[in-house]
Amino acid sequence: MMTSTETAKLSPNVMAEAEGKGTSRLPKWLRLLLKSKTGTTGFIILTIVTVTAIFAPWIAPYDPVEQHVVDMLAPPFWLEGGSSKYILGTDNLGRDLLSRIIYGSQVSLIVGLFAVIVAGAIGLTVGLVSGFYGGWIDNVFMRLVDSFLAIPNILFTLVILKLTGPGLMTLIVVLGVTNWVVYARVIRSEVLSLKEREFVRAARSIGVRDGAIMFKHLLPNVFSSFSVIATLSMATTIISEASLSFLGLGIQPPIVSWGGMLSTGREYLATNWGLATFPGLAITITTLGIIFLGDWLRDVFDPRSQDY
Repeated sequence: MMTSTETAKLSPNVMAEAEGKGTSRLPKWLRLLLKSKTGTTGFIILTIVTVTAIFAPWIAPYDPVEQHVVDMLAPPFWLEGGSSKYILGTDNLGRDLLSRIIYGSQVSLIVGLFAVIVAGAIGLTVGLVSGFYGGWIDNVFMRLVDSFLAIPNILFTLVILKLTGPGLMTLIVVLGVTNWVVYARVIRSEVLSLKEREFVRAARSIGVRDGAIMFKHLLPNVFSSFSVIATLSMATTIISEASLSFLGLGIQPPIVSWGGMLSTGREYLATNWGLATFPGLAITITTLGIIFLGDWLRDVFDPRSQDY
């Protein structure tokens, strides 16, 4: 057994190697998470928002649609006239602002997540097929992509929602259908390069079917780009949902959404600034957390990343 004097004489490189062995026992995703400050920040923010959304009925101090007419437009508790009964104050109908922000996180995450699933599924499939087969199939899909890019997303979304009527499922489908083109173009460009690699040629030479090559060999190599696009798309989708709800074409009352709260709050900016400020902060912090997490996901899912 070494004495403390002998331990002190150990080379710094040996000590660093010993510490590195302890760290290497951690899963790769956790090591990459701890290494990335922005990734850690994003993970913490998204975890808090997700837990808040899941356990909203137990966390929120009041029912989000419960009205307290006597306490209408109460300011936050730290301002004059505020009360600890309503931490962030109340809206024009006396509904607790904190409870409504907590419940609003459910809508934002549901719309953001499922709209990304719809857009990602369409875009990933189109990108893989178009890039792998090329030829007339690629031309048809790329002209379709060009057609979608020629129409402003917000205009297309507004027209569809005006024709079909606002609603949660309608909003998810519309936002998903209008955002798949980004996935398709990026995935296609990567597949065009990857399909000429040796591992694809080897798979073809031994008779592996096209579907297996695309989803077993090409998909893992493009998944890092897909994950980054998905996180950025989820952030923009949350903002889009809030914008549409702000315009009255998104989530409709009595369902609580951050965009709907912003729409109500704009009418009371001069008398109660918190009605618009706090939902706006919730949207900003959530979208920043998702964007920060994208950098970490890129390293985790990239099969070419160095395992350190």
